[in-house]
Amino acid sequence: MPPMCRRLLRTGFLLTALATLAHGQPQGEPTRFELTSIREDVRLLTQRVGELSLSVEQLTRDNAALQAKAGQSYVTLEQLNKAIADINHTLQSALAENKRETLAQVGSQMEKLARQTQAAIDAVAKNQATRPAVQTTFTENFPKEGINYTVQAGDTLSGIAQKTSARVQDIVNANKITDPTRIRVGQTLFIPQGK
Repeated sequence: MPPMCRRLLRTGFLLTALATLAHGQPQGEPTRFELTSIREDVRLLTQRVGELSLSVEQLTRDNAALQAKAGQSYVTLEQLNKAIADINHTLQSALAENKRETLAQVGSQMEKLARQTQAAIDAVAKNQATRPAVQTTFTENFPKEGINYTVQAGDTLSGIAQKTSARVQDIVNANKITDPTRIRVGQTLFIPQGK
């Protein structure tokens, strides 16, 4: 029992003893009333001391429970900082590995693209070697009368010449066509007639 409760109980007992002594000496009505009042005060005081005693016991139990919990596995700030540093290190390592893998994939794709580009360049160069020479000079030696013809899908210069009974070289000269393989659908050509 806490010291304060013990003091209150002693005070209550002293008051009760005084009341008993005072009761033993007849001093009239006011003394009896005071004695009754003191007894009631002592009874209430004893009751309050009992309640306080119970509260102190409950607080003691709660305190013991809290101390038991405090002894459980709670981390310190230092432990928490170390765990964060470990996670940060692991994350940085994973990011670095991911970066290496990504760079390796990009490098591989760039090499593949470079090979494809080189193959396309080689194919264009090969086609250029087999293409007829581009004509850059034209003559005025073609009939000046003729018809207009609109290029249709699938038309070739030789096919148009055959349809219109014209010479391919006359169509080339009249329209100043530098590459006979590159006529466009919808293009209007002058087809020289007769000679």
